[in-house]
Amino acid sequence: MIKKQQNWLFYYHFFIGILALISSGIAFSTFFTHANLLTGPMGILMNIMLAIFWIDYLVRFAFSKNKKTFLIENSFDMLGLVPLHPIFAVFRIERVIRLIRYYHLFWRLGLDGRLTKAVHRFFYATGFVYLLYISVVILVLSALLYSIVEKISLADSLWWAITTATTVGYGDISPHSTIGKIIASLLMLGGIGFIGLLTSTITGFFTSNSAHMEDSDLNLLLHKIDDLSDQVAQLQKQVSKNQKKSRKKKK
Repeated sequence: MIKKQQNWLFYYHFFIGILALISSGIAFSTFFTHANLLTGPMGILMNIMLAIFWIDYLVRFAFSKNKKTFLIENSFDMLGLVPLHPIFAVFRIERVIRLIRYYHLFWRLGLDGRLTKAVHRFFYATGFVYLLYISVVILVLSALLYSIVEKISLADSLWWAITTATTVGYGDISPHSTIGKIIASLLMLGGIGFIGLLTSTITGFFTSNSAHMEDSDLNLLLHKIDDLSDQVAQLQKQVSKNQKKSRKKKK
């Protein structure tokens, strides 16, 4: 019975993972194509998958023991359920990443080791993943609103959002309407701050990591010096014993 439940759960997770890959892939493709995901057969398909993910989210939330922890750990899932625009389906790719971790696929493929542990420590121990969540939300939401207000493609508006938030500002795209200027101002105030936190977190991680490596190397060197000192002391004792024996024999 338990084995059947595990098999059913595996197939269900596999089905959800495939849907997450398809929906996020279709949404991501809109950055490079002019496909309309709001109407037609593609819009119906995206709405059906949105309904499936909504049911999945609500069921998992209802059966979760700690609601607060569930909301924090599934924040990307919640973003993937935003019905404002199908582009938010891009966030469902995080569901695939969680399934990879749940079934320990890296470990099963022999890829688990120092690299995956370092990546996990970088994303979660430093809080980088939460800053990344907020930064991506700000960028995507600003790009979507800017695209609607300024009547430009979503790909161009996302490019504008990234260049604005990173203070690059090429000037090839600029707001002309009052609402567009307000969106740009909010992105400058909020986006730049979180982008700065992201870069400082990355810098701080590698700085502390290199310092930790230097400390570990120093401790290893000191340990080796102690071992050599013990060996030299033992050699000196052995030499002194041999000298005493040789003197007794001469007498």
